Amino acid sequence: MSKHWNPAKPRVALKPSRIRRDPVRLVSDVPATRKKRAYSSEREMWFGMTGVVLFASAIAVVIVGISVATFTTDDDPGAAARAGRFGQCYDSDGPNCVLDGDTIYVQGRRVEIAGIEAPRIQGSGCADERTRGIDAAVRLADRLNGGQVTLGVPFRDPSGRAVRMVEVNGSNLGEQMIAAGLARRAGDPQGWCG
Repeated sequence: MSKHWNPAKPRVALKPSRIRRDPVRLVSDVPATRKKRAYSSEREMWFGMTGVVLFASAIAVVIVGISVATFTTDDDPGAAARAGRFGQCYDSDGPNCVLDGDTIYVQGRRVEIAGIEAPRIQGSGCADERTRGIDAAVRLADRLNGGQVTLGVPFRDPSGRAVRMVEVNGSNLGEQMIAAGLARRAGDPQGWCG
């Protein structure tokens, strides 16, 4: 039987091993460079209480912030009262306004007051009519803001206008305007100029 030939393996020169030369040190072998502080139990209790208070304060701030953002609206308490008030249509931002001495807007709808004719502001025949029309509109707004406004059902007057009876605190607004000299009965042929 023959023997297999096994040539000699060449020897490789090994570099010095870092692992063999510098063994890994365990944590316990490293000299302590920083000493741990030993806190007293009283001091640990205060740190714990401070943490709890800070955490509770942060939660309270978050809750208050969310509630303010959720429950506040842009509407102020007086907005509803102002929306029910009558201003002049040229500068009013609410749904109720006075256009002239016998025409108003209620909740955005045009209402001609029954039984009266007032001097015109727009399309007036003269400066005197325009001045009287402005005075009538201002005083009409004051009367409307003076109490509870009630509108009657719409109907056609003899001249064909769609009109409504308007009452303030149960009193006929058209009759109040006539009595104050701010308007005339509907159909009166007399003009407002000279």
